[in-house]
Amino acid sequence: MSVDTPRRIVLLRHAKADWNDEADHERPLADRGRADAPVAGRRLAGTGIPFDLALCSTAVRTRETWKLAVPELPQRPRTVYEDRLYEASLGELIAVLNETSDEVSNLLVIGHNPGMHALADALAGETDADLLPRMNRSGFPTSAFAVLTFNGSWKAVEHGVGRLVDFWTPHG
Repeated sequence: MSVDTPRRIVLLRHAKADWNDEADHERPLADRGRADAPVAGRRLAGTGIPFDLALCSTAVRTRETWKLAVPELPQRPRTVYEDRLYEASLGELIAVLNETSDEVSNLLVIGHNPGMHALADALAGETDADLLPRMNRSGFPTSAFAVLTFNGSWKAVEHGVGRLVDFWTPHG
């Protein structure tokens, strides 16, 4: 596969988590999160993007979000549970993207805020319509996702390389 291949990155924030006495990493989804995750999955399916790989944080709420969203997709992508996505900084998230094989054209990342929002904002050198201002106004709520496109190798992913082509929220 050529490094000039058009690529898509979809950044999905986990669904609404419950606030309980668990350690943050172990927090499960709230009832609203369990309802929203399959809706996000259906909307992801509606994009028509055939995901090659899903990278999912190891936190309970991201794993539960993925478990509820993935049955809605026409085909289940290979899934890697990645410890580094939990509490990742913008630089750490870009480093994870840079390690992606160039055999992957369409990547889904299931993670957390503020990282998902910061990454979408940083990568979006261009945007369709009013997507970037809308995304920044919304604050990238739970179950939201952003779709970015770029050409080139994953090793070349850096600030401003992408075009924000879709942003979706379940309650907006």
